[in-house]
Amino acid sequence: MILLPCPHCGPRNASEFRYAGEASTRPDPNATTPEEWRAYLYIKNNPAGWTTEKWFHRTGCRRYFTAERHTVTNEVRETRLPAARLESNS
Repeated sequence: MILLPCPHCGPRNASEFRYAGEASTRPDPNATTPEEWRAYLYIKNNPAGWTTEKWFHRTGCRRYFTAERHTVTNEVRETRLPAARLESNS
């Protein structure tokens, strides 16, 4: 059994979660070329080693969080709340 520590609920069985993809910054759709948008949507790094990922606790608190996980050993180094979005009023 793999335990994934939710920052809200504590350690839980990984079957309670849904993998939501690699953590990356979403480009501005109005300023991005079709090629850049396609790369954001479909091209993933998939490294063998430490990676930053988004997860959703679907059977617990129903919140998203960010995890640093080793893709070979499934060791979790850190989980944290997602970074706040910066929005300007300009």
